[in-house]
Amino acid sequence: MRVLVVTAVAAERDAVVAAAGAGAAVRRQSPPAAPGVLALDLREVALPTGPVLLDVLAAGTGPAAAAAATATALALAPGGHGLVVSAGIAGGFADVVPVGGTVVASEILAADLGADTGEGFADAAALGFGVVAHRPPRALARAVAATAGAVLAPVLTVSTVTGTAARAAELAARHRGAAAEAMEGFGVASAAALHGVPFLEIRAVSNAVGPRDRAAWRVAEALAALTRTFTAVAPVLRDGADGAVPHEEQP
Repeated sequence: MRVLVVTAVAAERDAVVAAAGAGAAVRRQSPPAAPGVLALDLREVALPTGPVLLDVLAAGTGPAAAAAATATALALAPGGHGLVVSAGIAGGFADVVPVGGTVVASEILAADLGADTGEGFADAAALGFGVVAHRPPRALARAVAATAGAVLAPVLTVSTVTGTAARAAELAARHRGAAAEAMEGFGVASAAALHGVPFLEIRAVSNAVGPRDRAAWRVAEALAALTRTFTAVAPVLRDGADGAVPHEEQP
């Protein structure tokens, strides 16, 4: 069984691929596309510690790009993927996870999908417009987090990255216990759910959520942590993809 790993950018994709080691065979894949339609650019790699075969995709930034690319990849290989993972670097809420830490999502939340009202923010679910939370399989998320030594907590999906202390405090108050924010997880999870494929989100923290202090970002360290995480969790991903770990959702 294959695992589809969806990242935003090439640097994140390459960090996941690097988990296979320097001597691993990496095959560039471009699944067939209709004339005039851009083909997906995936990397296929086998992780020796699994063994597990990953199709790793740089889908673009944001939930819409992530959802479209994930749905397309799954449609082009029907039944070919037993698990989908949204992966990459993220901002972390400092009181939950430090810079350099790793997070596995217990919930994947669309944090800014909704409307501003006179009483404050109302999410799309409260407005009657659908769901704002996807829950990965509980046992699988726990197993991945335990193996990686990661924090297991909600991860927020935002369309605009937080850049102020006030916004960070607002999100933390609205989503108690959230560990990180990123831009693709909810889109990936939405596409996977429509295809009936279980999903996870794994994030390595490169910076604290809040004021944008580029000098304090640790992108290279976070990418290295992402590589180490995928090396460590390969056997669990294999078991998740072939159903050896139960796929029930959290209540």
